[in-house]
Amino acid sequence: MRSLRLRLSLAAAGLIVLALALAGAGLTLIFDRVLDARTAEDLDRTAKFLGGQVGIAPDGSLTLQREPPDPRFATPYGGLYWQVAADGRSLRSRSLWDKALGPTPAAAEPGRPWVGDLPGPDGGRLVAAARRIEIEVRGAAVPVSAVVAEDRRDLAASRATYLRLLVPSLAALGLVLTLAMWVFVHRALGPFRTLRAELGAVHAGRRTRLPEHFPEEVQPLVDDLNRLIAAQARSLQRARARAGDMAHGLKTPLAVLAALARRTQAAEPGLAAEIEAQALAMGRQVERTLARARIVAGGDLRRRGCRVAPVVDRLVATMRRLPEGDSLAWEVAVPDALAYPGEEGDLTELLGNLLDNARKWAHRRVAVTGAVTASGSVLRIADDGPGMSATAIGQIARGRRWDETKPGTGFGIAIARDIAEETGATLHFSRSEAEGLRVDIAWTARA
Repeated sequence: MRSLRLRLSLAAAGLIVLALALAGAGLTLIFDRVLDARTAEDLDRTAKFLGGQVGIAPDGSLTLQREPPDPRFATPYGGLYWQVAADGRSLRSRSLWDKALGPTPAAAEPGRPWVGDLPGPDGGRLVAAARRIEIEVRGAAVPVSAVVAEDRRDLAASRATYLRLLVPSLAALGLVLTLAMWVFVHRALGPFRTLRAELGAVHAGRRTRLPEHFPEEVQPLVDDLNRLIAAQARSLQRARARAGDMAHGLKTPLAVLAALARRTQAAEPGLAAEIEAQALAMGRQVERTLARARIVAGGDLRRRGCRVAPVVDRLVATMRRLPEGDSLAWEVAVPDALAYPGEEGDLTELLGNLLDNARKWAHRRVAVTGAVTASGSVLRIADDGPGMSATAIGQIARGRRWDETKPGTGFGIAIARDIAEETGATLHFSRSEAEGLRVDIAWTARA
């Protein structure tokens, strides 16, 4: 339910279903009212017809010049019935067979029809219309009641037919409305898809800010994001500048301490060695500070990706010129399509620490391989050195030294891990096929 599209779609679907249900109920009620009114009108018209055809014979019996033409009147229990009564005598349709309609509505008044329900001849319910008319016989007015009725089961059949047509019609209308609502929601969320694409462009470094052509409801959000991007860029620039100023500010005092150590070497060799050791430690901390400053810059939304192969080739060429590096066999198999989700400086710092570590510990060979898959990418550095035990691999900690016989600050792997995490990659340590150390740098494709 975190999806705005899903929430809008469910709300729209619920409203459409509710509207169609209310429309179906309303249309059915209207149809019932219209059907009853139309039926009563037809029955009253037939009652008027009977009133115009009825007569009284000289012997007092009722006569009918012409019967209604509907064949249901002639079919026993055919669903349509008529009856004419006067002075206790009556005529009725053949459809009534041996039954009679009654009681004759007493509410019928001359000139005004009566409409209501009557019991049917077969136990059903009838909707009936009755008219009271007067016939002049030998100068006297004789009241005559004409009643016409129809079985409500016929009306129910008409209603069922109507519903069979109404339900699929409403379903089709619901489908059309749902499609229209989907198009509406899709278009309404269009600015957010555009915003996502533009943010992706900023993240990939193709843009420095978001464009200002969004609807007025979204534009305030875009303006705030642009201010945030600009503020972040200024903050990162100031952080890098301050780190650089601090590092450069410490270089001169460190150089002075190193010079003092050399001057006092003859007179105070112990003091000179202590000063030189502390100056060297401070220099390493300066280098680490610069590396950390570059890691902080990796949080910039506008960072770019970089190709891995050129960086690896350049670093391997550098490693060959370092002590023990020219005696190793460097095997490089990195595809040109492999790209790292960070700046080239980040990747250089990351691989520089790991390759230098492999150079120090490898016996004869260091292999650098890479691969691009559908789920992500991986870059592997493996050597044939003594490797590390599973316990040691699980206890890798910042600044820890496993062998003091090798030069280094102990910060290399820690800095490499920090850079990898800041740029969205992960480091995994294990034993290589040659029983040395293997480091896998893995990352997923950036959206």
